[in-house]
Amino acid sequence: MGSSKSDLRSTIYPEPVDHFDRLPDSILLLVFNKIGDVKALGRCCVVSRRFHSLVPQVDNVIVRVDCVISDEDGGSSSSGATSAAGAGSTNKSRHPISSLLRFLFLGLVKPIQSLTQLISISSRRSAGSSLDDGYEQNDVTHHSPTQVLKNFDEIKVLRIELPSGELGIDEGALLRWRADFGSTLDNCVILGASSVIHPVSNSSINSNITNSSSNIVGNIANSSSNIVGDSNGELDNGSIPESFYTNGGLKLRVVWTISSLIAASARHYLLQPIIAEHKKLESLVLTDVDGQGVLCMNKEQLEELRVKPLSASSASKRTMVPALNMRLWYAPHLELPDGTVLKGATLVAIRPSEQPKKEVVGPDGNWVGSAFEEPYGTAARILVKRRTYCLEMNSF
Repeated sequence: MGSSKSDLRSTIYPEPVDHFDRLPDSILLLVFNKIGDVKALGRCCVVSRRFHSLVPQVDNVIVRVDCVISDEDGGSSSSGATSAAGAGSTNKSRHPISSLLRFLFLGLVKPIQSLTQLISISSRRSAGSSLDDGYEQNDVTHHSPTQVLKNFDEIKVLRIELPSGELGIDEGALLRWRADFGSTLDNCVILGASSVIHPVSNSSINSNITNSSSNIVGNIANSSSNIVGDSNGELDNGSIPESFYTNGGLKLRVVWTISSLIAASARHYLLQPIIAEHKKLESLVLTDVDGQGVLCMNKEQLEELRVKPLSASSASKRTMVPALNMRLWYAPHLELPDGTVLKGATLVAIRPSEQPKKEVVGPDGNWVGSAFEEPYGTAARILVKRRTYCLEMNSF
């Protein structure tokens, strides 16, 4: 009789079923790989023993750095690092020359050096979540990337995002760079502009339709003059105008180029411990939320670094930049198909002098045209069709 009552009770009130237990490990790993974010995966680890055993097998990981700080104790060095980190994210309204020179000579690489030292793990978690109770004991905890990733055994694709770019630039100016590294620099592409005018929205276009026809004609005439000339009224014949050399334009581009190379080589140097520890790594990207700079390494380049140690600069913690061949293109006024206008648009393509020359247009030119997301990829492809200026730079 008792047995029949028990059977009846189990029929009416069946035992709860955990549907995750019915999923194979391979499906759960697909889900975890889609999550990617290392902090979210860390929370998954405390859900169950099964999750805890599966998360280390994830092969696609994203590390989002909330803020970059120095691990040095008090003193001038620590203060310098803190001020440099702050300048990277808040002092972007400084004059470009003074700001960039400040980074060059007063600790440009300090913020990025701190990446391998301390990462701030955000304490902003849901107050009502019991899973986060163990994390709320301290307001902020700090871990290095090596520590954060040490429990992951199968990483193949790794993306690290910094909270901001290292280089302070003038308000409204544009600076983008992408660098590919093996044991040393393979190539670097830099795109800059003194100002960017974004296309007007559809609502603005509709409101402009109500303007008088004379204003519309005037606007068209002004646009036409902008296409053939620069802001100083000089004719754009494909050559760099004389004013580019006299008004500080060339000096600014040189500072942009050197600063971008220093930032890229500092990022590369500080990735060594991660690359050495994760032997299965096939793709590594270190970028920033601003989209200012992107360092990329593919499977062959990662293996090259493991086999051939990098050459470090004696002056600072960064990879030595080899002697370089550079090609520069310039347009005083560049209007893109989507309506974006770049004033003083400059493109620099860089490769080590010891490497064979690689075309920037045609079948071999994809490394320049594909360096940036749109609309700046289109800008690069347009600029390489203009007159080319060749430069050289010694190792530093």
